[in-house]
Amino acid sequence: MDNREAIGSWLSGPRAAAENMGVDFGYRGERLGLPQHGPGSVAPFGRRFGALFVDWAICMLIAYGLLAGRDWQASGNWALGVLFVMSLLTVGTAGFTPGKRLFGLRVVAEEGGRLGPVRVLVRTVLLCLALPALVWDRDGRGLHDRLARAVQVRG
Repeated sequence: MDNREAIGSWLSGPRAAAENMGVDFGYRGERLGLPQHGPGSVAPFGRRFGALFVDWAICMLIAYGLLAGRDWQASGNWALGVLFVMSLLTVGTAGFTPGKRLFGLRVVAEEGGRLGPVRVLVRTVLLCLALPALVWDRDGRGLHDRLARAVQVRG
């Protein structure tokens, strides 16, 4: 093995190194029985991030205008509470938040259909803790989705 190959695999990460050795991971969502492309496929990271950005902006505006007395510094804490309630209610009833709807995404159970109330609660609590949302599995699901046995898919 050439030093350049070792440095390349170190920079690219363990998945790229394994793929270079011939390991086939399949596409994201294959293990869950989801299609590779189109409706019902695993939502791409960019869309999920965009949806979260829109949801956070909505929550900040609600917190700033209604709860924090028009104080931007206090709005952040209130916005987290608004995000919790909004996510709990909208994902629990419609399967998506306003941001997810705008980006054509929805949250479904691994086995299909809507999440039950307990699973929505688990997912929402973990999402508000932020750290579980930053840890992903091979299918691109955050730890909050994995523990709630949920997946974000294209609508």
